[in-house]
Amino acid sequence: MHSKISSQSSLDISFAIFCKVVDNFGDIGICWRLSRQLAHEHGVAVTLWVDDLASFKRICPDVDSNADVQNVLGITVRHWRDQHGVFAADDVADIVIEFFACDIPPGYIKAMSECTPRPAWLNLEGLTAETWVEGCHMLPSPHPQLPLTKYFFFPGFNKRTGGLQVESDLIAEREAFLADPVAAADFLARLGVTVTEMAALKMSLFCYPQAPISDLFAAWQANTSERDVLCLVPEGVGGDAVTDFLGQPVTAGAHATRGRLTVRVIPFVPQPDYDKLLWACDVNFVRGEDSFVRAQWAAKPFIWHIYPQDENLHHVKLKAFLKTCTAATESLTALALAWNGAAAEAVNVAALWHNLEADLPNIASLSTDWEQVLLANGDLATNLLKFVETVPPRV
Repeated sequence: MHSKISSQSSLDISFAIFCKVVDNFGDIGICWRLSRQLAHEHGVAVTLWVDDLASFKRICPDVDSNADVQNVLGITVRHWRDQHGVFAADDVADIVIEFFACDIPPGYIKAMSECTPRPAWLNLEGLTAETWVEGCHMLPSPHPQLPLTKYFFFPGFNKRTGGLQVESDLIAEREAFLADPVAAADFLARLGVTVTEMAALKMSLFCYPQAPISDLFAAWQANTSERDVLCLVPEGVGGDAVTDFLGQPVTAGAHATRGRLTVRVIPFVPQPDYDKLLWACDVNFVRGEDSFVRAQWAAKPFIWHIYPQDENLHHVKLKAFLKTCTAATESLTALALAWNGAAAEAVNVAALWHNLEADLPNIASLSTDWEQVLLANGDLATNLLKFVETVPPRV
């Protein structure tokens, strides 16, 4: 057992989490949620190092994008400006997490090697359903020169991984929100949704610009069901396709209606409100990793737009998830593959949408079952703390 951790109460343990923002909001979204959960549920002191405070501020308005050091909701946030800082052993946390192999400063690593005892050092990896992660989860990686060992920690979808991020009260909060129609209506009204639009089939759309948005919009405009479609798009998302539909820039408050479809642009909202948006919508189009995970905790049908990789490696990850997720019906799988450019042949998006819409009640039921599978794996923060207690001491 790691002596520096096991000999202290949780209130005495300190975390340092290093985050480089690559995917605009996904990286910082994951690290910010983890920081908040560790601090608020487990009582540990957290310092979050972030290289892009402007992106951070979009999902957390309390952040000062010009501050080098600040306290945000009880968490120390430091602007990670470069790799050349000089650190002393006293600057080092008990547990050091680098997100997605982000290469923490060499000076910090050197200071880690000079601590007695040395900190537990983890690389928190990206989420995938590929089976190879089960053999790599918690594997050690000794430093080539210094007396340090880094461990790989993989989130995932079964007990052979670290599980997913989920706060202890999240499901209860969701159920209370959905049980109160007035609360949900008031929330949507604050985003600009009209009384008439409340009755529409509601979609949230968060995707990368290369998604076939125009094809989906065309399908929704000609929607053959009895309900109109309302699509809520965060400001700046969707690129030319959303701009062309609106006939104006994708700025908060912009909206347009064509046929059965209304597209309404909403502002970026803090993370707790984004959860409410997912809960309030009937179908959620999400991207990257953070919103992808939160869509699963919404227990609603969702389509994932995965972060693109060279040589279409992301298609392998997408197919692995669709094969794993018990809520990924044939109709959902077909649209998800088309949405990501991974379909084996040319597809008719309107037909795929029609099939998915007819399948929505079934998918919603299966999504609730899938949530129970995920909950049985425990939550990432708790699993991470349990693992750290097993790391051998380095003195």
